[in-house]
Amino acid sequence: MLQNYYTVKGYGEHEIVIEKSRFICYINRAETEEEAVAFIQQIKKKHWDATHNCSAYVIGEHDQIQKANDDGEPSGTAGVPMLEVLKKKGVKDTVAVVTRYFGGIKLGAGGLVRAYGRAVSEGLNAAGIVERRLMRVMQVTIDYSWLGKVENELRSSVYTIKNIDYADRVTFDVFVPEDGQHPFNEWITELTNGRADIQAGEQQYVELDLPPGQQ
Repeated sequence: MLQNYYTVKGYGEHEIVIEKSRFICYINRAETEEEAVAFIQQIKKKHWDATHNCSAYVIGEHDQIQKANDDGEPSGTAGVPMLEVLKKKGVKDTVAVVTRYFGGIKLGAGGLVRAYGRAVSEGLNAAGIVERRLMRVMQVTIDYSWLGKVENELRSSVYTIKNIDYADRVTFDVFVPEDGQHPFNEWITELTNGRADIQAGEQQYVELDLPPGQQ
């Protein structure tokens, strides 16, 4: 599993108008090719009367699945430029559809490449990009007498609490970077004078929003 990667936050759409032609970009996350194809078909059904519904998607840890479709535009002027933007932005598991309503003015090959590329770039900004970082869920179990101190320290630390289970004892599920387990264990042990039981749980991806300037 990748330690971290970038993908879209979720569904997004954005429209631009170039020389009276409308370009509406639809973006979504797709973790399988079936999901990508289904999304493309959904947009095609919605815009059945459009001049073109061009698409591109990139799926897999190592971008194993890459597809681009010009949907009637001159070869290489729509789907490929869209795919190149997805790859340049470094997003994985992402599908893009750009619906075009022709405005009567031909843009030429270069104009089409720029238009479709711009539509996807701005569509990605509208959807938002997140970093998915692989974390280890560490389980910290303590007596109730330590609850206040441990919870306060965790909430003011760099770590994120996933869940708190109040049973006979209290168990915190805490997201910890995969390579940061040892420092975390030492910190909790020192914090509780060795009174905490610490267990390593499952691996899980945590999504972190990127500031607009980094998207």
